[in-house]
Amino acid sequence: MSGTSEGPAPAADLVGPAVTESHAHPPAGMSAPAPPVGVHQLAPPASPPLPFSPGPAQSVAAGAAFAVAPLAMAVVDREGLVATANETLGSLLGTGADGLVGKVAADLVDLSSDARIAHAYHEVLHGRQARLRCTRRLKHPDGHSLWVHVTVTPLPTAEQPVLLSVADISSHRELQSRLRHLQMHDPMTRLPNRTLFFERLSAALEAEAYEESGTGRIGLCYLDLDGFKAVNDTLGHRVGDRLLAAVAERLKRCADEAGRARPTTPLVARLGGDEFALLVEDSTGTDQLAELAESVLSALQTPFDLSGQRLSVSASIGVVERHAAGTTATGLMQAADTTLYWAKADGKARWTLFDPERNAHRMTRQALSSGLRPAIERGEFALEYQPLVGLEDGRVRGVEALVRWHHPQFGTLTPNRFIGLAEEDGSIVQLGRWVLATACRQARRWQLERPSEPPIFVSVNVAVRQVWDSDLVADVAQTLAETELAPHLLQLELTESAVMGSAGRPLQVLQALSDMGVRIAIDDFGTGYSNLAYLSRLPVSALKLDGSFVRGFQYEGTNAHPNPADEVVVEAMIQLAHRLGLTVTAECVETSAQASRLRRIGCDTGQGWLYSRPVPPDRISALVDAEACRPT
Repeated sequence: MSGTSEGPAPAADLVGPAVTESHAHPPAGMSAPAPPVGVHQLAPPASPPLPFSPGPAQSVAAGAAFAVAPLAMAVVDREGLVATANETLGSLLGTGADGLVGKVAADLVDLSSDARIAHAYHEVLHGRQARLRCTRRLKHPDGHSLWVHVTVTPLPTAEQPVLLSVADISSHRELQSRLRHLQMHDPMTRLPNRTLFFERLSAALEAEAYEESGTGRIGLCYLDLDGFKAVNDTLGHRVGDRLLAAVAERLKRCADEAGRARPTTPLVARLGGDEFALLVEDSTGTDQLAELAESVLSALQTPFDLSGQRLSVSASIGVVERHAAGTTATGLMQAADTTLYWAKADGKARWTLFDPERNAHRMTRQALSSGLRPAIERGEFALEYQPLVGLEDGRVRGVEALVRWHHPQFGTLTPNRFIGLAEEDGSIVQLGRWVLATACRQARRWQLERPSEPPIFVSVNVAVRQVWDSDLVADVAQTLAETELAPHLLQLELTESAVMGSAGRPLQVLQALSDMGVRIAIDDFGTGYSNLAYLSRLPVSALKLDGSFVRGFQYEGTNAHPNPADEVVVEAMIQLAHRLGLTVTAECVETSAQASRLRRIGCDTGQGWLYSRPVPPDRISALVDAEACRPT
């Protein structure tokens, strides 16, 4: 029997590292040395040697008790050799007691392979330490392994200094191993569960980060079954459980196939519900992970036959592959979860590779979303205004209010960066009220500054959610009353998709605002489905043509030729609008040639960089003071 030289037991068997206990017992006239690292003083110093020796009768009785004791024991001399052993120890180690005499005790129970334990044993043997306790894994002559608890204790005699006792704890360790297996595996699929998966993931990250023999990389396929909830809801949880077990079998086959030509086989685990993971240690790159993800999708395409129930299922997979160094288990799982969400959002039944740039955009989006409401309260928003200019006389007829967010981290942000987020979380209502009040207050200020000039109107964008989630009519009425702005000097812009086909509450709101005297404009007209017959029944006073029509017109100073179809379409829309009593504004006017053609076909006003970019209020005042806004 000899101690095994193999490394630590597998995770499912290992309870803990070898444990030693020691107690200071220095020889006379010497001070106790500090215990080695990892060796703990757990008991008081041993008692001094007995002042008498046992008599003959006592020696015979003690020897007989030693020989038949159920605990395996041996007396070890100062040289570390077995002086005598009982039959229990001989039986445990697979040899007779006589065959142990003269053997090196440390070799019999593997006390030399671990430097810490070897040092502690040497200290006990020479009387400088009171006791040693440790757990060792031994190799039996018949080939099987056994776990033993070894105790080395000094004897009160000079000739035979220590008693070695060995207790077989294999059954206990086997029970612990079984309990751990139950604790670390999913009973339904028999796959490693979330706890064991994270344990393996953390160990793999640590090993890959510090070992130089492998690739130093790690990969993960994180998958979720598409529509699994419908299976549970319609066919019951029993069928759902059987489907999960069947999916697990196919995933294991995919992992086994992927591991045939590689040093390691991917670990398949069930993380909970219908979520599974395949962990690839020492990965060779994204191609390996992509190949594994493709094999999983292909394996799941074949319908499942569950005792007569034929079910088809697909999966969405998030794929992450990266260097292990600098990666944490939490960070890897967050990236995988994000990528799985992308796969779902992109249409399901597919795998998606983690994209750092896309993730940075998502993180920025999340930061903006969470900071919207506090930013409104802190006053981080401001309005700029872009003039709407009469194409016939070049005078400023009105302005569109455009909100800007002066973000402390990301700088000045335009509406396309945050309006969608505000609509999603509902903060658009609060922001919209602020924009409305600020724009109306500014329009009234311009009017008071030039009492003899025709006043300019202000156009404010309104989101559909403002119509549904707030009393827009009351908000507008209150704002006009507080600012003393005439209703006809306020124009509210709604997108074509929000207005066309409106019924119920939206239509009632638009009608009430129109009855109040507020102008209603359809923004980006021509990009939606354009139910023109319905347009005549809406309380709309203006159309704003989408810039895509104007961009098709000829540009000055270029070789581009006009597109006759664009002009025909725009002219037809302008004529239709005029027939319905509506004014028309063309957006994105950038050249004088575009302005001339729009004027020739009857467009009323133009808006774009030809006249001015969005500017602060004082710049609008300068344009109005000039009585005309002409390109330079």
